[in-house]
Amino acid sequence: MTASPELATTQSASPELLRSVFRQHAAGVAVITAQGEKPVGFTATSLNSVAAEPPLISFGVGASSSSWPVIAGAGHIGVHILGEHQQDLAATFARSGADRFALPTSWRSGPEGVPLLDGVLAWLVCRIIDRVPAGDHRIVIAEAVVGDPAGAGRPLLYHQGRFNALRD
Repeated sequence: MTASPELATTQSASPELLRSVFRQHAAGVAVITAQGEKPVGFTATSLNSVAAEPPLISFGVGASSSSWPVIAGAGHIGVHILGEHQQDLAATFARSGADRFALPTSWRSGPEGVPLLDGVLAWLVCRIIDRVPAGDHRIVIAEAVVGDPAGAGRPLLYHQGRFNALRD
C-alpha cells in the first residue's frame, strides 16, 4: 500500500507546523491597546467574536510580550480593526522594541483611559473578564462596553506572513 499524495507531506505537530498551517488562514488584523504607566499595544490576528449576549471577544497574547504585564493588570483594553490603508500601523505595532505610540501614530485617550487609534475601521473598549493560560500565551476574554463601527474603508488582512488588501 502506498501513501496517498495528500498524506505524503504529513508532519508531526510542532510550532513550525502550526505556523505553516496558519499562514494559509487569512485573518483580519487588529491592534489591541491598554493603558499602564505608558500606553501599550500589539498587532493581533487572533481576535474573535465569542458571544453576542453578552457581547464578548477574545484574543491571544504572548506571555513574554512586552504588552502582557500591562494587559495582565488592566481593567479595560481597546480593540481596533485596521483598514487596508493601515499596513504601516500594523507593522509598527507588530515590531518588537518600537515606540508604537510615537509619531506618526495618531491616537487619543478614550473611555476608561484606553488608548484609541485614529482612522481605524472600527473600535471597541472592552472590560477584561478573564485571562486564561494557554501554553506560552494567554487568552483574554473581554466584554464590549462602548465602540464605533463607522470607519470608512476595507479591512486589512494577514496571509502568508504579509499584510494584504482584499481583491475584487
